[in-house]
Amino acid sequence: MRYYNNKKDIPSTYFPMPKSIFNLGLTSGEILVYTYLMYCEDRQTHQCYPSYSTIGEAVDMSNNTVKKHVKGLERKGLITTEYTAVKTKDGRTHNGSLLYTLRPLQPIEEAYFQKKIREAEARLKLKIALEKQQKYGS
Repeated sequence: MRYYNNKKDIPSTYFPMPKSIFNLGLTSGEILVYTYLMYCEDRQTHQCYPSYSTIGEAVDMSNNTVKKHVKGLERKGLITTEYTAVKTKDGRTHNGSLLYTLRPLQPIEEAYFQKKIREAEARLKLKIALEKQQKYGS
């Protein structure tokens, strides 16, 4: 039997974080926001709906900074967002929090590495062209 020093050490209080997240060219802020969204996500639907304020309090960022990182995660294809609405008791509709859907990482990883390969090939072609120009053009 294994003993734990406190409740925070019990394995059921952990959540999975894919190692590949560090290979996708994310900023530290994007990684932090993504990690919090993974913490909140429903493992069956891959969705969650924390507000910018809730995320900001958890990761020590302002709402505007959280919003910037959410936009970055969307642009890079890791998440999608949808607006939600909330009905009050008196029947009025108000904007709710965003509904975040965390997308599968494998296709995003593949696309990222394909992009990096294309960039490396372009740099190599440029280097070869510059060397030819120096050799024959001077």
